[in-house]
Amino acid sequence: MSQVTRRELFPGVWLRAVHTSKFKSSYLSITLLAPLTKETAGANALIPEVLRRGTAVHPDMEALSAALDELYGGAVEPAVRKRGETQCVGFAASFLDDAYALKGERILEPAAALLGELLLKPCTEKGVFRADYTAGEKANLIDRIRAQINDKRTYATQRLTQEMCKYEAYGVDRLGDEASVAAITPESLWERYQQLLRTAQVEVYYCGSAQPDRVAEALRAALEGLPVNEDRIDPACDVRVSAGPEPIVVEEAMDVSQGKLALGFRTGGLTCWEEDFPVLYLATAVFGGTTLSKLFMNVREKLSLCYYASATLEKMKGLVLVSSGIEFDKYQTARDEILAQLEAVKRGEIEDWELEGSRRTLIGACMAILDEQSRQEEYWLGQTTAGLEESPKELAARLEAVTREQVAAAAQKLQLDTIYFLKGKED
Repeated sequence: MSQVTRRELFPGVWLRAVHTSKFKSSYLSITLLAPLTKETAGANALIPEVLRRGTAVHPDMEALSAALDELYGGAVEPAVRKRGETQCVGFAASFLDDAYALKGERILEPAAALLGELLLKPCTEKGVFRADYTAGEKANLIDRIRAQINDKRTYATQRLTQEMCKYEAYGVDRLGDEASVAAITPESLWERYQQLLRTAQVEVYYCGSAQPDRVAEALRAALEGLPVNEDRIDPACDVRVSAGPEPIVVEEAMDVSQGKLALGFRTGGLTCWEEDFPVLYLATAVFGGTTLSKLFMNVREKLSLCYYASATLEKMKGLVLVSSGIEFDKYQTARDEILAQLEAVKRGEIEDWELEGSRRTLIGACMAILDEQSRQEEYWLGQTTAGLEESPKELAARLEAVTREQVAAAAQKLQLDTIYFLKGKED
């Protein structure tokens, strides 16, 4: 059995501790939550990468690796994520749980101290970040931003959200954009880093066998160098409904062999904060969220109109995003059939096996979260960003009660907002 607790360590600095003896490793993360903006996204994404290069005590990767080796080969990685319109940057660490230490030594305290050191005691020169570390990680980040176009499936969804949320924070990429990253200097990055430490909401996560009080004590000691701020920014999410009856259509041509058709729907304001959220979650699954869904079984398998077709739900933003791969000349047919399948859900034309199969898949996914530490951390980060406390088990219980009629009613709120089509270049 695991026990989940949450407490405030300092003003605006929170610890969520999952007390469990289920795993041989412990998981620890420190995440700074900041509003996602075009101006700061690139710098925010760069900060943990530069911090990971070295600290005042362990000035390079080699010294940090040696410190991790002393913790039975622990691992610390920078993390840059996007939850709704919040950018989440920091570190995620995994190390041997104290219960399995060979000589009974404590590992939690030195591991927490190392994370605190990475965040608060960077390796500097002339009072700012080292120029060589900044330049190296800038080049790496720009490479990552450019490389996003290589995975056309992900790229199409990214372009869809950029166009759909052009005037909303959600349209900003979690890594920022190439131009703003290229303009970063060691001085400007240092200034942004100091601002982030002062203003970001800080979320600390622990999963392991240590008692929550001991975890809190270790993290308080590790983070005592954080600037004191009673008014840390609480990130929000702007939920909108479709602007008009006709969707925006965006087409792009590239040298590709397979077309990518992505459709973006607004949920009529229905999000994770509504009582009906499990209904929307299941409606999305019935439509296109599982291998038993209408998109997969009909558009892909029966009619062979798509190489793949699926729908995902952005729970905080109130979006359902459909992703599909098609032959260029099947654009209109595939588009019409995807919309026809949604209409069937809206009319409640859902077979028992479709509803129950999708329900069991979602409930299974909720319970599987409890079997993997990184997935638990991802789940609770999403809940924290949304200001929610519902556990995976509680969400699974609510999914059990959803009816066919409720699924149809939630689907009826979906409105097509934007269509993005990536096609091949004309010969």
